[in-house]
Amino acid sequence: MHVLFEERKLEAIYEKYLLLVAWYSKVYYKRKAPAHRSNRSPNIISLTMSACHRLLRLPASRRALSTTKTTSKPWLPSQSYTRLSPTPRPLSLQLSTPRSLIAYHTTSKLLTQTTTTPAPSPPPQIYTPPSTGLLSLLPPSWVPYAELIRLDKPAGTYYLYLPCLFSTLLAAPLSHSPPSTVLTYSLLFLSGAIIMRGAGCTINDLWDRNLDPHVTRTRLRPIARRAITPLNALLFTGAQLLTGLAILLQFPTSCFYYATPSLLLVTLYPLAKRVTYYPQFVLGLTFSWGAILGFPALGVDLLSNTAALTAAGLLYGSNVAWTVLYDMIYAHQDIKDDAKAGIKSIALKHDKETKQVLTGLAVVQVALLAGAGVATGAGPAFFMGGCGGAAATLGFMIKRVNLKSVKDCWWWFVNGCWITGGAISLGLGADYLVRYYSEDEKAVEREEQ
Repeated sequence: MHVLFEERKLEAIYEKYLLLVAWYSKVYYKRKAPAHRSNRSPNIISLTMSACHRLLRLPASRRALSTTKTTSKPWLPSQSYTRLSPTPRPLSLQLSTPRSLIAYHTTSKLLTQTTTTPAPSPPPQIYTPPSTGLLSLLPPSWVPYAELIRLDKPAGTYYLYLPCLFSTLLAAPLSHSPPSTVLTYSLLFLSGAIIMRGAGCTINDLWDRNLDPHVTRTRLRPIARRAITPLNALLFTGAQLLTGLAILLQFPTSCFYYATPSLLLVTLYPLAKRVTYYPQFVLGLTFSWGAILGFPALGVDLLSNTAALTAAGLLYGSNVAWTVLYDMIYAHQDIKDDAKAGIKSIALKHDKETKQVLTGLAVVQVALLAGAGVATGAGPAFFMGGCGGAAATLGFMIKRVNLKSVKDCWWWFVNGCWITGGAISLGLGADYLVRYYSEDEKAVEREEQ
């Protein structure tokens, strides 16, 4: 048990006080018990002082004699005492050396001095405006809104865009669309992905405005740090949705009916983090919606074309598995803060067997992707380049990623879209070009005949 050096001064005051009590006890004893004075009076002072010294060691005695009324333990370093003087002042917890506290052990007969250094508290995070990159070129009033839509972190936009590109390239051989048409709609999908991903981030931050301040990685987001009010964020969301609608109207009319249900999923994903450990599946359903839109964009009717409907369904399931896979890696960045804040994720649920879950998701993704190729009659370029490339890159990533490192998880999340998504896109693109130009050659031969 430790007491501060200042308490020794109090003990001297207590001892004088008890000596005075002993003296009055002796006088009282002489007056009240004269018959026994010769036997007990010589030792009354020593006996009384011995008892007082023992009482002085008890916490109850110290609390009784102290003028500070408190229910806490006064012998702990955090408790200060009031001096027994006409002008009381609080005792200092520091001596001449401000970096340490001098404490004394009272469990032994001799007082031994020890030095304890308090643990430094981590410095609070302070927001600093961007000085490099794209955001540094924007006016200061635009920067919070650019941060809100993650303009400086485009990985999410790529993950939203790639399913649209996959479906466009997979549907192109079925519709016999020329490369110019495929390129045009691919660029429209890219612009729509930028807008809708920003709208999704804004809706997510509105839902999480009371949770983000408790997570290290998200506490400096614009709404969390109150750089943007919820009302302004809501108005900004409306403007983004109107812009997305303007882009959607550039597609065939059937795309409008296929794309509209995805807005419900965009709204529900942030809520899923509060009720289930598998919000990544809801995110997969949302981000993979573009795997369906490429077919109606190129004029392929999913309801009348069984092969196209089968391919779209399998491609959609493949992208859902891929989304859960990479977002599970992403969720490991916040696994400690999520547990404290009460946010649920698949990373928390399967922390000990994450690599096994990732492997299973990769197998499902590649298998469904291959099934989509079979449904559309894809050639060797797709299976070797797209499916084989996806299997190789996913296996390498799952083996190398360090789930305990925030930086490593972020690196694989950012670059995984280009590594795996690029391999699938190259396989699909190569298969489309081979089939397109082979069909042109067959058409020329028919005309010559």
